[in-house]
Amino acid sequence: MSHSQPDIIFHNARITTLNRSQPVATAMAVQDGRFVAVGDDKEVLALAGAGTRVVDLKRREVLPGLFDNHTHVVRGGLNYNMELRWDGVRSLADAMEMLRRQVAVTPAPQWVRVVGGFTEHQFAEKRLPTLEEINAIAPDTPVFLLHLYDRALLNGAALRAVGYTKDTQAPPGGEIMRDASGNPTGLLLAKPNASILYATLAKGPKLPLEYQVNSTRHFMRELNRLGVTGVIDAGGGFQNYPQDYQVIQQLADAGQMTVRLAYNLFTQKPKEEKQDFLNWTASVKYKQGNDYFRHNGAGEMLVFSAADFEDFRQPRPEMPPEMEGELEEVVRILAQNRWPWRLHATYDETISRALDVFEKVNRDTPLAGINWFFDHAETISDQSIDRIAALGGGIAVQHRMAYQGEYFVERYGARAAEATPPVKRMLERGVKVSAGTDATRVASYNPWVSLSWMVTGKTVGGMSLYPQRNLLDRETALRMWTENVAWFSNEEGRRGRIEAGQLADFIVPSKDYFSVPEDEIAFLTSDLTVVGGRVVYGAGPFAPLDDNPLPPAMPDWSPTRTFKGYAAWGEPEGAGRNSLQPAHRHMATCGCGSSCGLHGHSHAKAWASSVPASDLQGFFGALGCSCWMA
Repeated sequence: MSHSQPDIIFHNARITTLNRSQPVATAMAVQDGRFVAVGDDKEVLALAGAGTRVVDLKRREVLPGLFDNHTHVVRGGLNYNMELRWDGVRSLADAMEMLRRQVAVTPAPQWVRVVGGFTEHQFAEKRLPTLEEINAIAPDTPVFLLHLYDRALLNGAALRAVGYTKDTQAPPGGEIMRDASGNPTGLLLAKPNASILYATLAKGPKLPLEYQVNSTRHFMRELNRLGVTGVIDAGGGFQNYPQDYQVIQQLADAGQMTVRLAYNLFTQKPKEEKQDFLNWTASVKYKQGNDYFRHNGAGEMLVFSAADFEDFRQPRPEMPPEMEGELEEVVRILAQNRWPWRLHATYDETISRALDVFEKVNRDTPLAGINWFFDHAETISDQSIDRIAALGGGIAVQHRMAYQGEYFVERYGARAAEATPPVKRMLERGVKVSAGTDATRVASYNPWVSLSWMVTGKTVGGMSLYPQRNLLDRETALRMWTENVAWFSNEEGRRGRIEAGQLADFIVPSKDYFSVPEDEIAFLTSDLTVVGGRVVYGAGPFAPLDDNPLPPAMPDWSPTRTFKGYAAWGEPEGAGRNSLQPAHRHMATCGCGSSCGLHGHSHAKAWASSVPASDLQGFFGALGCSCWMA
């Protein structure tokens, strides 16, 4: 134990350290952003000097800070203040009321954007809004609604803003739905290529730099509120380097990063991927940066010919024959420069072909010591898992099935969905495995939804996907979000646990993670979030400790000002009233101001059930319902 005078000591806590040699403690001391002592109150408090700040944690549970292995914070931050987030909202009626209110305050020529992080299955009504409903709310204000990576709904004003007409041609792999006269209806489909969705969204107005800085700070604070202290950014479509990283660099230079960010570089030019990586490996040094903003290698897109889009409403795409040759060119550049890489791969058919390439490169340039990995891997086979283990690679899983499980079951059947991805088998075979979200479009940024998914095996719509044998216990799931992620950013031994020498990142969850009922895990937040020993978020009894005051969200019409974030938590008695507590809380007293026209007041019980949305004989059936309209 260090005897240096700490900057700050946190004590009187119940600390889960994830350090197997010291699994619990009651106090921790921090100096220069790292833990210097972890132990009991008496021994740690004895280290305090005249300048040491001492904080009483009031016997609350403490966990290591959560670390997302795959998210899109750079892109998400640039746009966060422009987006109306339906993440976690459990009623379409509530969501549409949020849309109506936002339309009323959004000035021309701005759009109202609902950009991912939700699924129709989370709604009591089990459906998306119709174009007619959106147009009735917003006849003149452009509305763009992105549902996962399968479709976008544009109202008439948005179609006019983007210039889509009878003569507009859809790109390969996408479809513009049309009426009998050939005019676009406003529905865009990825079949399965989501480029039409990205490209259309990119036509919208952008925030000026000052507002983007503000937006990114608000997004990081929302992540802090949910207990996230670090992320690995996986790049993204229409996210250009270095231009779009200017905001994060500015915040890092100003000491205003409250989420540690390691970033991967994602190729932007089909058929020019090799040149992208030749340029970047010559100009960017692997690991350049610091503990708050640092380069982490290549991906998740290495070559466009290897992109198997994860739209389970569509058949599995077959990768083209040129995939192996193009991928080999890029991987050889990365291996020779000792750059780690990550590769988006949903299906085993893609993974096995990519492994052929990796094994070929390994014969000439050994990959040992390069922390490369696959992302997603929902249908990976045991054979591919073993091949990854033999090559020393890893698998980064995300909770996309929590949002698309119903679609997967509809296409492939419940039996095929029982291990998607097979996390338990990956761990048993000794592969490096960690967890994340793939936020902000294809899933929500809320880490507790991911933890709940791994522990319960349920989608956000309530469908049980996985048998008990494929579920994780709570400690294993927590390790997937903490110490396991450190390998994927090449920081093993430096973060992910609460022990001397590691980065001083930890949280105090709103309730005890290890003892709350399973159906409450997804509703946890953080009452205290600490990054590098600094309190970046405080709520309730810890609010006075908050060292991260922010100016109001910009612009003044931003949805962030009103609704704040996940489940509209900024309005607990308004837009968020039906979404901030588990469903069983509503069962005792219905919470609905008027009975549902289809089900009366019995809908609360049904809401909490696990009836598949695709079962037309189930409670909701094909008709939908108006539950929670009040």
